[in-house]
Amino acid sequence: MQKTLEGKVVSAKMQNTAVVEVFRRKPHPLYKKLLKRSKRYKVETGGLSVSVGDKVKIIETRPTSKGKYFKIMEVVK
Repeated sequence: MQKTLEGKVVSAKMQNTAVVEVFRRKPHPLYKKLLKRSKRYKVETGGLSVSVGDKVKIIETRPTSKGKYFKIMEVVK
């Protein structure tokens, strides 16, 4: 099963690569308050032209380089 995540493009300055920030809501272990946590992923653009601020769906793939494990599936907005 491949992971699919939705996030926002925060950098598109590299060739064939973009950086996507994904936010998750995680409960605090003791107090159960929902906290917003983020993680940045380097993703393969796959020929799509994306710019900073675009919302994209990304899907997990085999590693394409040392730090890239995801590929952009579609541009949502």
